Amino acid sequence: MKEFFINILQLVGLAWWVEIQTDQPQCTYYFGPFLSQKEARSAQVGYIEDIESEGAQGIRAQVGRYKPSQLTIFDEATEFPKSSPKPAFSGQM
Repeated sequence: MKEFFINILQLVGLAWWVEIQTDQPQCTYYFGPFLSQKEARSAQVGYIEDIESEGAQGIRAQVGRYKPSQLTIFDEATEFPKSSPKPAFSGQM
């Protein structure tokens, strides 16, 4: 039932996501979707730890209502991440 609600929220652009941007490599990652802001904030810590363990620098994170068309966006002028963190899906996009 939870996934059903998440899918509806995602469809109308009201699902919660964790957006993480890094300076090195220059990437933007989206993790989600989540049913609530609280749920996304709870998961955010783990995603930041995963990205830090990959050696990323200049990490900024925020939780918001997004409707990303891509889960990982990277600046092609920088090196592509050797192993990207695995996005968590609570439902389908």
